[in-house]
Amino acid sequence: MTHLMRFKVWFFVASTLLIVPGLIFILMGGLKFGIDFTGGALLEYQFNNSVTKEQLEEFGAVVPSGNNTYIIRTPILSTDELQNLKKNITDKHGEFQIRREENVGPTIGKELEQKAGIALLISWTAIILYISFSFRKVPKPTSSFRFGVTAIAALVHDVLLVVGAFAIFGYFFGVEVDTLFVTALLTIVGFSVHDTIVVFDRIRENLPKHLSKKFSDVVDISISQTLSRSLNTSLTVVFVLTALLLFGGVTIKWFVVALLIGIISGTYSSIFNASALLAYWEEKLGH
Repeated sequence: MTHLMRFKVWFFVASTLLIVPGLIFILMGGLKFGIDFTGGALLEYQFNNSVTKEQLEEFGAVVPSGNNTYIIRTPILSTDELQNLKKNITDKHGEFQIRREENVGPTIGKELEQKAGIALLISWTAIILYISFSFRKVPKPTSSFRFGVTAIAALVHDVLLVVGAFAIFGYFFGVEVDTLFVTALLTIVGFSVHDTIVVFDRIRENLPKHLSKKFSDVVDISISQTLSRSLNTSLTVVFVLTALLLFGGVTIKWFVVALLIGIISGTYSSIFNASALLAYWEEKLGH
C-alpha cells in the first residue's frame, strides 16, 4: 500500500508553485486571444516561389501551415484593402494560390468567449451534481458533496495550469489561443474528471470494508489499487499526442501541446489534488 496521503500538504504546495507563475503572466497580459476572439482577417496562401515566414511578417502575424503555405492574420480588411494587400504580396513574392480568405467579426469573437465560459461553468455544475448524486450512499459522516467539490477543485487546477502555461507561451513566443484551445480545455475537463471518478469510486467501495481505518488510509489503499490503471491510461494518450506533436503539422501543434499539459496535469491532480484534498477535508474539516 502506498502512503501518499502523509504528504498531502506538500502536494498542495507543489500545485500552488506550478499555478502561480501562470497566473502572474495572465495578469501581465500574456494570454493572447486569436482571431476567433478578437476578430480580423485570416488569409491562407500557397506560394509558387520559395517564401519564408520572416518575409511575410510585414503583412501581419504569420503561421506556416504546409509546404510553402502560410496563414496571415491581419485586422479586418475591406474588399479594396484585401486587393491592395494581395497586390503588394504578389509584387514582392510572386504569384500564389488562395487557400482561404475569411473575415471574423469581433461580435462573433465576443460570443465565442462568452459561450466558452458558460460551457465550462455548466460542465462543472453538472459534474458536482452528478458526483453528489452517484456517491450519496457513502457511509456517514462522509459527504458525497465533498467528492463533487474536490473533483471540481482538481479540474480548476488543470484549467488554470493549462491557461497559465499558454499565458507564458503567449508572453514569450506570441502563441495565440483560439477555438481549438477551448476544445482542448473541454477535452481536458472530461479526461480529468474521468480519472478522478475512477479513484473516488474505489474509495467509495473501500469505505464500508475499512470502517475502522482513518479516511487517509482508505484513500491510500484506493490509490494503490487504481494507480497502475490511471498511469497506463494516461501514458497511452501521451504517446499518441507526442506522435501528433512530432508529425501532425503546424496547425494543430499548440492544440496538442494544450492536451499534453492537461492530460499530464489531470493524472497528477486526480491522485495528488482531488484525493488529497478530499482526505484533508474529511479528516480536518469534515467533523
